[in-house]
Amino acid sequence: QVQLVESGGGLVQAGGSLRLSCAASGRAFGSYAMGWFRQAPGKEREFVATITWSGGVPFYSNSVKGRFTISRDIGLNTGYLQMNRLTPEDTAVYYCAVGPTAGRTPEAFGSWGQGTQVTVSS
Repeated sequence: QVQLVESGGGLVQAGGSLRLSCAASGRAFGSYAMGWFRQAPGKEREFVATITWSGGVPFYSNSVKGRFTISRDIGLNTGYLQMNRLTPEDTAVYYCAVGPTAGRTPEAFGSWGQGTQVTVSS
């Protein structure tokens, strides 16, 4: 079982940046993939980005491509989501998750964090 804790959310003006962190603990997860998802009020959980822990090309949703960067530090057991040029449409609760493959649906991930709120004001 992997425990995940997100941090770094907050309130930011449009055009600003935030960096989310996802600290992992528990069983070894060197072969796990990490994903970031978000959920806005009244909407379904939406895929944002994914990457394998051991390396590989990251994958992004079209809505964040070119603005967000997913990364991980295996030594620190921590993943990150750097978010630049934020817009009000990015407002949501952001979740990190780990799973056996770098999927793009919530069902591909078995362990989830509690989420961190990101609010972008216009």
